[in-house]
Amino acid sequence: MSDTSAGLLQILVLVVALGVCYRPLGGYMARVYASERHTGVERGVYRLMGVDPAADQRWPSYARALLAFSVVSVLFLYLLQRLQAHLPLSLGFPGVAPAQAFNTAASFVTNTNWQSYSGESTMGHLVQMSGLAVQNFLSAAVGMAVAIALIRGFTRSRTDRVGNFWVDLVRTCLRILLPMAALATVALLAMGAVQNLSSGVHVTTLVGGHQTLTGGPVASQEAIKELGTNGGGFYDANSSHPFENPNPLSDLFEIFLLLLIPVALTRTFGLLVRDKRQGYAVLSVMAVLWGLVLTGVTLAESAHRGTALQLAGAAMEGKETRFGVWSSTLFATSTTGTSTGAVNSFHDSFTALGGGQLIANMGLGEVAPGGTGSGLYGILVLAIVTVFVAGLMVGRTPEYLGKKITPREMKLVSLYILTTPLLVLAGTGLAMSLSKPKESILNPGPHGLSEVLYAFMSAANNNGSAFAGVSVNTGFYNTALGLVMLAGRLIPIVLVLGLAGSLARQQPVPATAGTLPTHRPLFVGMLIGVVVIVAGLTYFPALALGPLAEGL
Repeated sequence: MSDTSAGLLQILVLVVALGVCYRPLGGYMARVYASERHTGVERGVYRLMGVDPAADQRWPSYARALLAFSVVSVLFLYLLQRLQAHLPLSLGFPGVAPAQAFNTAASFVTNTNWQSYSGESTMGHLVQMSGLAVQNFLSAAVGMAVAIALIRGFTRSRTDRVGNFWVDLVRTCLRILLPMAALATVALLAMGAVQNLSSGVHVTTLVGGHQTLTGGPVASQEAIKELGTNGGGFYDANSSHPFENPNPLSDLFEIFLLLLIPVALTRTFGLLVRDKRQGYAVLSVMAVLWGLVLTGVTLAESAHRGTALQLAGAAMEGKETRFGVWSSTLFATSTTGTSTGAVNSFHDSFTALGGGQLIANMGLGEVAPGGTGSGLYGILVLAIVTVFVAGLMVGRTPEYLGKKITPREMKLVSLYILTTPLLVLAGTGLAMSLSKPKESILNPGPHGLSEVLYAFMSAANNNGSAFAGVSVNTGFYNTALGLVMLAGRLIPIVLVLGLAGSLARQQPVPATAGTLPTHRPLFVGMLIGVVVIVAGLTYFPALALGPLAEGL
């Protein structure tokens, strides 16, 4: 079978698998969030936390609970890393340096999972299990909770209550993420992923050298890493490491996992707003954008333009021979479109135009289909922009899902849209203008700019993947990227919760002849245009100086 045929077949299998799971998983999650009953385990958790599960929160209270939880999580993970040398299962590793510990704590709490360290030589098993893996569950649950709070803003009226953060968090972890991660772990074990508490095995290589292969609870962390669109690898090589990703079947399964919840959440959205067509419209936008980027990146890598690549016969530098070009571009497109950050190839080794499209994919706001929860609330914000633009065209007050889009909502939406570009471009400009950070760039010229732009794009969008080629384990980059991750996660979340509260206070307005139907192809096309123009073209000047200049 040719590479093209095999590549098209795996895309077909992936799409069919997602289609099979779409209805049951989307429906199940809708029932989880709509249910008024609490399980015995959940009631026990609430008693331990001192939480009243029946108390509905106003959006400021919801936001304060979320922010307090995030701050405590950052402090706990920071201390766990710093005290690693005194903890069990440390494997003899010392405590993580302060700047790197802050960066890692901010990274995993914000669902970014940016890593300026090599996991197998830095983190002991206890930190991996009780610190990083736990945050993989919690950060994913936070994103999903915010998405549900925004949906409640559309479905509720004449109230300022958007739900209970603690209930949403606990239900997401116990009813959705934990069972699914357990099943995924078993599947990965069957495919050959590693799961143990080994401190390492000494082996002799084929050329007579000696090497220690570190084991660990890899499969369980790999499952939630992909399922929660986290991306932090147990090993430095991430999902190109055979212990994390043993073969092409596990590779396709991991891509399926990272797309599963973001895709199914669109059905959850449709069911909760009592109009499944709205969910299909949002899913269509996500699918078109994902397909366009996948096509562009695959064409760029398959054409392998460049003297060295033409002489080699393929753009295989930095790609696993187990996976090849098609699996690498499928993984790369999916991971940069879902805030996952996991990689099965070296994005820095992609062609200039292929890598540039990965940067642009993150620049779209990671809504194709986006992270767990964050992709859904991100595209709903852009849907509000779309109906606002449509309203200006016909001279009517814009409406979306029965709610008027007033100046208050548009101010919150505008701040949401401006936050990430401000962080990305300001951070990149600062890193390129200061002498000390410029010393970290190993590839001066357009490619060096691309690497720095990718780093801040990844941090601000809470993606976590990297172009590499930049020595980021420095005081500047650990601190700057850590701050950008926190701001890029928490500021948009607060704005989304404010938007949810503002919408929930409104009284629904009936649809009229002048109301734009938001479930038809016209709206889908307009929303795609808004995503590309409002979100994507913001970065065009920076892309022109980096990957476009290099590619042309």
